[in-house]
Amino acid sequence: MNSIVATILTFAIALAFLRLMDFFAHRGWIESRLSRKLIHIGTGPIFVLCWLFFPEAPESRWLAALVPFAITVQFALVGLGIMKDEASVKAMSRTGDRREILRGTLFYGIMFVLLTVLFWKDSPAGMTALMIMCGGDGVADLVGRRFHSSRIPYSPEKSLAGSLGVFGGGWLLSAFILAAYTGLGVSEGPFSAYLLPLTIIALVSTLVESLPFRDVDNITVTLTAAILGIFLF
Repeated sequence: MNSIVATILTFAIALAFLRLMDFFAHRGWIESRLSRKLIHIGTGPIFVLCWLFFPEAPESRWLAALVPFAITVQFALVGLGIMKDEASVKAMSRTGDRREILRGTLFYGIMFVLLTVLFWKDSPAGMTALMIMCGGDGVADLVGRRFHSSRIPYSPEKSLAGSLGVFGGGWLLSAFILAAYTGLGVSEGPFSAYLLPLTIIALVSTLVESLPFRDVDNITVTLTAAILGIFLF
């Protein structure tokens, strides 16, 4: 597919998913917390699968990176109050305060831009890091709130159930993407060769996520997974 057409198609798919979640949250059909986590979990695999549209050309990674870059700029403008978008604020903030978007959500978008440009689809390290960020952090909150468990001694705001969600969600989403890419012949196989490195990356990333730092998990966890992936894959 032509790079420009692939970029337009990726924009359309990503925006359709975001606006669908915004619409559901704005109408009150789903809670804003749930919509925020669905966006966090679903945007990543959708975007990485859209990389398959792009041809093997030098400009492809840069054009693909325009998609999260443009969306991240929009988030920043909404968070700063320059652009009004109540549906997005309700879908992506915990309390309805637009300034919340300037923390975790903004870091999320920045990581997507950086890893798309630096790794692209010929590197399992970048894809795995993005999936750990999406599946791990996203599932952790859902699992942690649904299943009550002991708190982590050195990080009382986080629970053992949430950490299991980080590991399981990140591992499963990464495995899904790696299986898709190896199955289509984009990444070198066999898929089974990725399982041990992936498990180590998911485990270490889970430990990093459990540390008592607020609003920076999208940076610390993602960079940890990317660096480990460079050495282990």
